[in-house]
Amino acid sequence: MIVVLIAASAFFSMAELSLAASRRLRLRQLADEGDSRAAQVLKVQEQPGYYFTVVQIGVNTLAILAGVVGEGALTPHFEALLRPVMEIDNAQRLAFALSFGCVTMMFVVLADLLPKRLSMNEPERVAMTLVGPMIFLTLVLRPVAWGLNALTDLLLRILGRPVKPDNTITHADILALAEAGHQAGVVADAEQQVIENIFELDTRTVESSMTSRERIVYFSLDDDETLVRTRIAESPHSTYLVCEQDIDQVVGYVDATDLFQRVLRGEPISLRSDPALIKKVLIVPDRLTLAEVMTQFRQAHEDFAVIVNEYSLVVGVITLNDVMSTVMGSLVHTDEEEQQIVRRDDGSFLADGITPIPDVQRSLGLDEFPHPGQYDTLAGFLMVMLRRIPKRTDVVEWEGWRFEVVDVDSHRVDQVMITRVQPPSRDTPHD
Repeated sequence: MIVVLIAASAFFSMAELSLAASRRLRLRQLADEGDSRAAQVLKVQEQPGYYFTVVQIGVNTLAILAGVVGEGALTPHFEALLRPVMEIDNAQRLAFALSFGCVTMMFVVLADLLPKRLSMNEPERVAMTLVGPMIFLTLVLRPVAWGLNALTDLLLRILGRPVKPDNTITHADILALAEAGHQAGVVADAEQQVIENIFELDTRTVESSMTSRERIVYFSLDDDETLVRTRIAESPHSTYLVCEQDIDQVVGYVDATDLFQRVLRGEPISLRSDPALIKKVLIVPDRLTLAEVMTQFRQAHEDFAVIVNEYSLVVGVITLNDVMSTVMGSLVHTDEEEQQIVRRDDGSFLADGITPIPDVQRSLGLDEFPHPGQYDTLAGFLMVMLRRIPKRTDVVEWEGWRFEVVDVDSHRVDQVMITRVQPPSRDTPHD
Protein backbone atom coordinates (compact mmCIF):
# COMPACT_ATOMS: atom_id res chain seq x y z
CA MET A 1 0.00 0.00 0.00
CA ILE A 2 2.85 2.42 0.83
CA VAL A 3 4.50 1.72 -2.53
CA VAL A 4 1.19 2.40 -4.31
CA LEU A 5 0.71 5.65 -2.40
CA ILE A 6 4.27 6.78 -3.18
CA ALA A 7 3.81 5.98 -6.89
CA ALA A 8 0.50 7.85 -7.01
CA SER A 9 1.94 10.85 -5.19
CA ALA A 10 4.94 10.86 -7.54
CA PHE A 11 2.53 10.84 -10.49
CA PHE A 12 0.75 13.98 -9.27
CA SER A 13 4.04 15.73 -8.43
CA MET A 14 5.39 15.11 -11.92
CA ALA A 15 2.10 16.13 -13.53
CA GLU A 16 2.07 19.44 -11.64
CA LEU A 17 5.67 20.54 -12.12
CA SER A 18 6.06 19.35 -15.71
CA LEU A 19 3.04 21.36 -16.83
CA ALA A 20 4.28 24.49 -15.08
CA ALA A 21 7.85 24.12 -16.40
CA SER A 22 6.99 23.21 -20.00
CA ARG A 23 8.11 25.87 -22.49
CA ARG A 24 5.30 27.06 -24.71
CA LEU A 25 7.64 27.73 -27.64
CA ARG A 26 8.92 24.14 -27.54
CA LEU A 27 5.40 22.73 -27.19
CA ARG A 28 4.18 24.88 -30.09
CA GLN A 29 7.03 23.57 -32.23
CA LEU A 30 6.13 19.95 -31.39
CA ALA A 31 2.44 20.61 -32.01
CA ASP A 32 3.23 22.12 -35.41
CA GLU A 33 5.18 18.95 -36.20
CA GLY A 34 2.01 16.92 -35.61
CA ASP A 35 2.33 15.77 -31.97
CA SER A 36 -1.24 15.78 -30.61
CA ARG A 37 -0.04 15.38 -27.01
CA ALA A 38 1.83 18.69 -27.23
CA ALA A 39 -1.36 20.33 -28.45
CA GLN A 40 -3.21 18.87 -25.44
CA VAL A 41 -0.59 20.26 -23.04
CA LEU A 42 -0.88 23.68 -24.67
CA LYS A 43 -4.65 23.56 -24.30
CA VAL A 44 -4.35 22.67 -20.61
CA GLN A 45 -1.83 25.49 -20.08
CA GLU A 46 -4.38 27.94 -21.48
CA GLN A 47 -6.87 26.98 -18.72
CA PRO A 48 -4.99 25.05 -16.01
CA GLY A 49 -7.54 25.62 -13.23
CA TYR A 50 -9.21 22.18 -13.20
CA TYR A 51 -5.90 20.45 -13.87
CA PHE A 52 -4.14 21.91 -10.82
CA THR A 53 -7.25 21.46 -8.69
CA VAL A 54 -7.23 17.72 -9.43
CA VAL A 55 -3.50 17.61 -8.66
CA GLN A 56 -4.10 19.20 -5.26
CA ILE A 57 -7.00 16.86 -4.52
CA GLY A 58 -4.76 13.89 -5.28
CA VAL A 59 -1.72 15.18 -3.38
CA ASN A 60 -3.63 16.04 -0.21
CA THR A 61 -5.70 12.84 -0.22
CA LEU A 62 -2.59 10.73 -0.66
CA ALA A 63 -0.78 12.62 2.10
CA ILE A 64 -3.59 11.81 4.58
CA LEU A 65 -3.69 8.15 3.52
CA ALA A 66 0.09 7.92 3.79
CA GLY A 67 -0.02 9.06 7.40
CA VAL A 68 -2.68 6.48 8.29
CA VAL A 69 -1.15 3.56 6.41
CA GLY A 70 2.44 4.40 7.34
CA GLU A 71 1.79 4.36 11.06
CA GLY A 72 -0.08 1.06 10.95
CA ALA A 73 2.40 -0.61 8.57
CA LEU A 74 5.76 0.11 10.18
CA THR A 75 5.17 0.90 13.87
CA PRO A 76 4.51 -2.73 14.98
CA HIS A 77 7.70 -3.95 13.28
CA PHE A 78 9.87 -1.28 14.90
CA GLU A 79 8.18 -1.98 18.24
CA ALA A 80 8.96 -5.70 17.96
CA LEU A 81 12.61 -4.92 17.34
CA LEU A 82 12.87 -2.47 20.26
CA ARG A 83 10.99 -4.40 23.03
CA PRO A 84 13.93 -6.68 23.89
CA VAL A 85 16.18 -3.69 24.61
CA MET A 86 13.82 -1.21 26.37
CA GLU A 87 10.56 -0.80 28.19
CA ILE A 88 7.27 -1.24 26.31
CA ASP A 89 6.17 2.40 26.60
CA ASN A 90 9.52 3.71 25.34
CA ALA A 91 9.58 1.10 22.57
CA GLN A 92 6.12 2.18 21.38
CA ARG A 93 7.01 5.86 21.34
CA LEU A 94 10.35 5.29 19.59
CA ALA A 95 8.74 2.86 17.12
CA PHE A 96 6.13 5.49 16.21
CA ALA A 97 8.87 8.13 15.70
CA LEU A 98 10.94 5.79 13.54
CA SER A 99 7.89 4.80 11.50
CA PHE A 100 6.92 8.43 10.99
CA GLY A 101 10.50 9.33 10.00
CA CYS A 102 10.86 6.47 7.53
CA VAL A 103 7.52 7.09 5.83
CA THR A 104 8.20 10.85 5.66
CA MET A 105 11.67 10.27 4.19
CA MET A 106 10.34 7.88 1.55
CA PHE A 107 7.60 10.28 0.54
CA VAL A 108 9.91 13.31 0.47
CA VAL A 109 12.55 11.57 -1.66
CA LEU A 110 10.52 9.17 -3.79
CA ALA A 111 7.23 11.03 -4.10
CA ASP A 112 8.49 14.61 -4.22
CA LEU A 113 12.19 15.35 -4.83
CA LEU A 114 12.97 12.61 -7.37
CA PRO A 115 9.80 13.09 -9.49
CA LYS A 116 10.21 16.86 -9.53
CA ARG A 117 13.87 16.57 -10.51
CA LEU A 118 12.90 14.31 -13.39
CA SER A 119 10.15 16.72 -14.42
CA MET A 120 12.51 19.71 -14.38
CA ASN A 121 15.04 17.92 -16.57
CA GLU A 122 12.53 17.03 -19.32
CA PRO A 123 9.31 18.98 -18.62
CA GLU A 124 7.79 18.79 -22.11
CA ARG A 125 8.30 15.02 -22.46
CA VAL A 126 6.93 14.29 -18.99
CA ALA A 127 3.94 16.61 -19.46
CA MET A 128 3.03 14.99 -22.79
CA THR A 129 3.31 11.51 -21.21
CA LEU A 130 1.03 12.32 -18.26
CA VAL A 131 -1.46 14.67 -19.92
CA GLY A 132 -3.73 11.80 -21.08
CA PRO A 133 -4.28 10.24 -17.63
CA MET A 134 -4.61 13.69 -16.05
CA ILE A 135 -7.31 14.72 -18.53
CA PHE A 136 -9.20 11.50 -17.66
CA LEU A 137 -8.94 12.25 -13.91
CA THR A 138 -10.02 15.83 -14.55
CA LEU A 139 -13.19 14.58 -16.26
CA VAL A 140 -13.93 12.10 -13.44
CA LEU A 141 -13.38 14.66 -10.67
CA ARG A 142 -14.81 17.60 -12.58
CA PRO A 143 -17.76 18.28 -10.22
CA VAL A 144 -15.49 18.41 -7.16
CA ALA A 145 -12.84 20.37 -9.04
CA TRP A 146 -15.47 22.84 -10.31
CA GLY A 147 -16.62 23.64 -6.80
CA LEU A 148 -13.11 24.10 -5.42
CA ASN A 149 -12.04 26.06 -8.49
CA ALA A 150 -15.02 28.41 -8.24
CA LEU A 151 -14.19 29.10 -4.62
CA THR A 152 -10.54 29.80 -5.54
CA ASP A 153 -11.57 32.19 -8.35
CA LEU A 154 -13.82 34.04 -5.93
CA LEU A 155 -10.98 34.48 -3.46
CA LEU A 156 -8.66 35.71 -6.22
CA ARG A 157 -11.21 38.32 -7.29
CA ILE A 158 -11.64 39.44 -3.69
CA LEU A 159 -7.85 39.84 -3.44
CA GLY A 160 -7.82 41.79 -6.73
CA ARG A 161 -5.52 39.34 -8.49
CA PRO A 162 -5.93 38.02 -12.09
CA VAL A 163 -7.84 34.76 -12.44
CA LYS A 164 -6.00 33.60 -15.60
CA PRO A 165 -2.21 33.65 -16.11
CA ASP A 166 -0.67 36.17 -18.50
CA ASN A 167 1.16 34.12 -21.15
CA THR A 168 2.28 37.11 -23.20
CA ILE A 169 5.88 36.72 -24.38
CA THR A 170 7.84 39.97 -24.23
CA HIS A 171 11.20 40.91 -25.70
CA ALA A 172 12.59 40.66 -22.14
CA ASP A 173 11.55 36.98 -22.07
CA ILE A 174 13.32 36.33 -25.37
CA LEU A 175 16.47 38.12 -24.18
CA ALA A 176 16.39 36.10 -20.96
CA LEU A 177 16.14 32.87 -22.96
CA ALA A 178 19.04 33.98 -25.17
CA GLU A 179 21.11 34.78 -22.07
CA ALA A 180 20.29 31.38 -20.57
CA GLY A 181 21.27 29.71 -23.84
CA HIS A 182 24.50 31.70 -23.90
CA GLN A 183 25.40 30.64 -20.36
CA ALA A 184 24.61 27.02 -21.26
CA GLY A 185 26.89 27.22 -24.30
CA VAL A 186 24.06 26.73 -26.81
CA VAL A 187 24.05 30.33 -28.09
CA ALA A 188 27.38 31.81 -29.20
CA ASP A 189 28.55 35.27 -28.12
CA ALA A 190 28.00 36.78 -31.56
CA GLU A 191 24.56 35.18 -31.90
CA GLN A 192 23.42 36.55 -28.55
CA GLN A 193 24.69 39.98 -29.58
CA VAL A 194 22.66 39.83 -32.79
CA ILE A 195 19.48 39.03 -30.82
CA GLU A 196 20.09 41.99 -28.48
CA ASN A 197 20.85 44.29 -31.42
CA ILE A 198 17.59 43.38 -33.15
CA PHE A 199 15.57 44.55 -30.16
CA GLU A 200 17.64 47.72 -29.96
CA LEU A 201 16.39 48.77 -33.40
CA ASP A 202 13.30 50.23 -31.71
CA THR A 203 15.37 52.41 -29.36
CA ARG A 204 18.43 53.38 -31.42
CA THR A 205 18.02 56.49 -33.56
CA VAL A 206 19.39 56.75 -37.08
CA GLU A 207 22.15 59.04 -35.81
CA SER A 208 23.76 56.08 -34.02
CA SER A 209 24.45 54.27 -37.33
CA MET A 210 24.66 57.06 -39.93
CA THR A 211 27.64 58.48 -41.76
CA SER A 212 27.97 61.91 -40.18
CA ARG A 213 27.85 65.15 -42.19
CA GLU A 214 31.59 65.80 -42.21
CA ARG A 215 32.31 62.33 -43.61
CA ILE A 216 29.84 62.48 -46.49
CA VAL A 217 31.39 62.39 -49.95
CA TYR A 218 29.10 64.22 -52.36
CA PHE A 219 29.08 65.75 -55.85
CA SER A 220 27.96 69.20 -56.91
CA LEU A 221 25.91 69.52 -60.09
CA ASP A 222 28.66 71.67 -61.61
CA ASP A 223 31.50 69.21 -60.91
CA ASP A 224 33.29 68.29 -64.13
CA GLU A 225 34.10 64.75 -65.19
CA THR A 226 37.71 64.93 -63.99
CA LEU A 227 36.65 65.94 -60.48
CA VAL A 228 34.01 63.19 -60.39
CA ARG A 229 36.54 60.55 -61.44
CA THR A 230 39.10 61.78 -58.92
CA ARG A 231 36.62 61.80 -56.06
CA ILE A 232 35.43 58.28 -56.88
CA ALA A 233 39.04 57.03 -56.97
CA GLU A 234 39.90 58.70 -53.64
CA SER A 235 36.66 57.75 -51.83
CA PRO A 236 35.04 54.69 -53.41
CA HIS A 237 31.40 54.20 -52.41
CA SER A 238 28.36 52.56 -53.95
CA THR A 239 26.24 55.73 -53.70
CA TYR A 240 27.07 59.45 -53.82
CA LEU A 241 24.92 62.37 -52.76
CA VAL A 242 24.35 65.09 -55.39
CA CYS A 243 23.80 68.70 -54.26
CA GLU A 244 23.18 72.05 -55.94
CA GLN A 245 26.04 73.98 -54.36
CA ASP A 246 26.50 73.00 -50.71
CA ILE A 247 25.54 69.83 -48.88
CA ASP A 248 22.27 71.25 -47.52
CA GLN A 249 20.86 71.73 -51.04
CA VAL A 250 20.24 68.09 -51.83
CA VAL A 251 19.17 67.25 -55.38
CA GLY A 252 19.35 63.46 -55.27
CA TYR A 253 21.92 60.72 -55.44
CA VAL A 254 23.88 58.91 -58.12
CA ASP A 255 24.73 55.21 -58.20
CA ALA A 256 28.40 54.37 -58.75
CA THR A 257 27.36 51.51 -61.05
CA ASP A 258 25.72 53.97 -63.45
CA LEU A 259 28.89 56.08 -63.51
CA PHE A 260 31.05 53.05 -64.22
CA GLN A 261 28.82 52.03 -67.10
CA ARG A 262 29.24 55.50 -68.63
CA VAL A 263 33.00 55.18 -68.28
CA LEU A 264 33.08 51.69 -69.84
CA ARG A 265 30.97 52.87 -72.77
CA GLY A 266 33.20 55.91 -73.23
CA GLU A 267 30.34 58.34 -72.60
CA PRO A 268 30.95 61.69 -70.88
CA ILE A 269 29.78 62.29 -67.31
CA SER A 270 27.87 65.52 -66.73
CA LEU A 271 25.54 65.64 -63.72
CA ARG A 272 23.77 68.86 -64.67
CA SER A 273 23.19 68.09 -68.35
CA ASP A 274 22.28 64.42 -67.76
CA PRO A 275 19.54 64.37 -65.11
CA ALA A 276 18.81 60.69 -65.86
CA LEU A 277 21.85 59.83 -63.76
CA ILE A 278 20.40 61.45 -60.65
CA LYS A 279 17.81 59.51 -58.64
CA LYS A 280 15.33 60.88 -56.17
CA VAL A 281 16.65 60.54 -52.64
CA LEU A 282 14.73 59.51 -49.52
CA ILE A 283 14.78 62.21 -46.81
CA VAL A 284 14.18 61.15 -43.18
CA PRO A 285 14.21 63.11 -39.90
CA ASP A 286 17.02 62.60 -37.42
CA ARG A 287 14.67 61.42 -34.63
CA LEU A 288 13.61 58.23 -36.43
CA THR A 289 14.63 54.91 -34.92
CA LEU A 290 16.45 52.29 -36.96
CA ALA A 291 13.27 50.18 -37.03
CA GLU A 292 11.33 53.13 -38.47
CA VAL A 293 13.93 53.87 -41.13
CA MET A 294 13.84 50.17 -42.12
CA THR A 295 10.11 50.58 -42.66
CA GLN A 296 10.72 53.66 -44.81
CA PHE A 297 13.31 51.80 -46.88
CA ARG A 298 10.79 49.02 -47.50
CA GLN A 299 7.96 51.37 -48.41
CA ALA A 300 10.09 53.53 -50.72
CA HIS A 301 11.99 50.54 -52.22
CA GLU A 302 15.24 52.34 -51.42
CA ASP A 303 18.37 51.47 -49.47
CA PHE A 304 19.86 54.98 -49.15
CA ALA A 305 18.51 58.00 -47.23
CA VAL A 306 19.57 61.49 -46.22
CA ILE A 307 19.04 62.46 -42.57
CA VAL A 308 18.03 66.05 -41.81
CA ASN A 309 17.31 67.88 -38.56
CA GLU A 310 14.39 70.15 -37.69
CA TYR A 311 16.06 73.04 -39.55
CA SER A 312 16.30 70.96 -42.77
CA LEU A 313 20.08 70.80 -42.46
CA VAL A 314 21.78 67.58 -43.50
CA VAL A 315 23.26 65.75 -40.50
CA GLY A 316 24.20 62.51 -42.23
CA VAL A 317 23.31 59.68 -44.59
CA ILE A 318 22.34 56.10 -43.84
CA THR A 319 22.11 52.95 -45.94
CA LEU A 320 20.43 49.61 -45.47
CA ASN A 321 23.89 48.14 -45.07
CA ASP A 322 24.56 50.49 -42.14
CA VAL A 323 21.45 49.18 -40.35
CA MET A 324 22.32 45.55 -41.05
CA SER A 325 25.89 46.10 -39.83
CA THR A 326 24.46 47.44 -36.58
CA VAL A 327 22.35 44.29 -36.22
CA MET A 328 25.02 41.77 -37.19
CA GLY A 329 27.77 43.37 -35.12
CA SER A 330 30.87 41.20 -34.82
CA LEU A 331 29.51 38.68 -37.35
CA VAL A 332 30.29 41.11 -40.17
CA HIS A 333 33.10 43.16 -38.62
CA THR A 334 36.52 41.55 -38.93
CA ASP A 335 39.42 42.15 -36.57
CA GLU A 336 41.14 44.22 -39.23
CA GLU A 337 38.27 46.69 -39.40
CA GLU A 338 38.47 49.76 -37.22
CA GLN A 339 36.32 49.42 -34.11
CA GLN A 340 34.66 52.38 -32.45
CA ILE A 341 35.42 51.19 -28.92
CA VAL A 342 38.48 49.08 -28.12
CA ARG A 343 39.44 47.45 -24.83
CA ARG A 344 43.11 47.96 -23.91
CA ASP A 345 45.37 45.53 -22.05
CA ASP A 346 45.11 47.52 -18.80
CA GLY A 347 41.30 47.25 -18.76
CA SER A 348 40.64 50.77 -20.03
CA PHE A 349 38.81 51.60 -23.27
CA LEU A 350 39.64 53.92 -26.18
CA ALA A 351 36.48 55.05 -27.97
CA ASP A 352 35.51 57.30 -30.86
CA GLY A 353 33.30 60.24 -29.99
CA ILE A 354 30.64 58.93 -32.40
CA THR A 355 30.37 55.57 -30.60
CA PRO A 356 26.64 54.88 -29.97
CA ILE A 357 25.65 54.92 -26.30
CA PRO A 358 24.22 51.33 -26.39
CA ASP A 359 27.67 50.09 -27.48
CA VAL A 360 29.33 52.02 -24.64
CA GLN A 361 26.82 50.64 -22.13
CA ARG A 362 27.43 47.09 -23.33
CA SER A 363 31.22 47.40 -23.18
CA LEU A 364 31.24 48.97 -19.70
CA GLY A 365 28.43 46.84 -18.29
CA LEU A 366 26.27 49.88 -17.42
CA ASP A 367 22.48 49.67 -17.30
CA GLU A 368 21.86 53.34 -18.00
CA PHE A 369 23.40 56.73 -18.70
CA PRO A 370 22.17 60.03 -17.23
CA HIS A 371 19.63 62.21 -19.07
CA PRO A 372 18.47 59.49 -21.50
CA GLY A 373 17.03 60.66 -24.80
CA GLN A 374 19.10 63.85 -24.97
CA TYR A 375 21.98 62.30 -26.95
CA ASP A 376 22.87 59.23 -28.99
CA THR A 377 26.67 59.13 -28.96
CA LEU A 378 29.54 59.31 -26.49
CA ALA A 379 30.33 62.85 -27.66
CA GLY A 380 26.73 63.87 -26.99
CA PHE A 381 26.96 62.41 -23.47
CA LEU A 382 30.05 64.53 -22.77
CA MET A 383 28.37 67.67 -24.13
CA VAL A 384 25.29 67.18 -21.93
CA MET A 385 27.35 66.47 -18.83
CA LEU A 386 29.76 69.39 -19.40
CA ARG A 387 27.06 71.74 -20.73
CA ARG A 388 29.48 72.98 -23.39
CA ILE A 389 31.62 71.79 -26.31
CA PRO A 390 34.27 69.41 -24.90
CA LYS A 391 37.97 70.19 -25.28
CA ARG A 392 41.10 68.14 -24.70
CA THR A 393 41.71 66.95 -21.10
CA ASP A 394 38.04 67.47 -20.13
CA VAL A 395 36.90 64.74 -17.73
CA VAL A 396 33.49 63.38 -16.73
CA GLU A 397 32.97 60.66 -14.12
CA TRP A 398 29.89 58.45 -14.02
CA GLU A 399 29.13 55.20 -12.15
CA GLY A 400 32.79 54.51 -11.38
CA TRP A 401 34.05 55.27 -14.91
CA ARG A 402 36.24 58.21 -15.93
CA PHE A 403 35.71 59.64 -19.44
CA GLU A 404 38.65 61.80 -20.57
CA VAL A 405 38.72 63.63 -23.89
CA VAL A 406 42.12 62.91 -25.43
CA ASP A 407 41.66 64.25 -28.96
CA VAL A 408 39.43 66.91 -30.53
CA ASP A 409 39.28 67.64 -34.26
CA SER A 410 37.97 71.18 -34.66
CA HIS A 411 34.85 71.02 -32.46
CA ARG A 412 34.33 67.28 -32.87
CA VAL A 413 35.28 64.85 -30.10
CA ASP A 414 37.57 62.36 -31.81
CA GLN A 415 38.93 60.06 -29.08
CA VAL A 416 37.87 59.42 -25.48
CA MET A 417 39.81 57.40 -22.89
CA ILE A 418 37.56 55.47 -20.50
CA THR A 419 39.09 54.12 -17.27
CA ARG A 420 37.70 52.61 -14.08
CA VAL A 421 37.86 54.78 -10.95
CA GLN A 422 36.93 54.10 -7.35
CA PRO A 423 34.69 54.91 -5.65
CA PRO A 424 31.92 55.44 -8.25
CA SER A 425 30.78 59.03 -8.68
CA ARG A 426 27.29 59.74 -10.05
CA ASP A 427 26.45 62.56 -12.40
CA THR A 428 29.43 64.73 -11.46
CA PRO A 429 31.13 66.57 -14.36
CA HIS A 430 34.67 67.75 -13.92
CA ASP A 431 36.31 70.34 -16.15
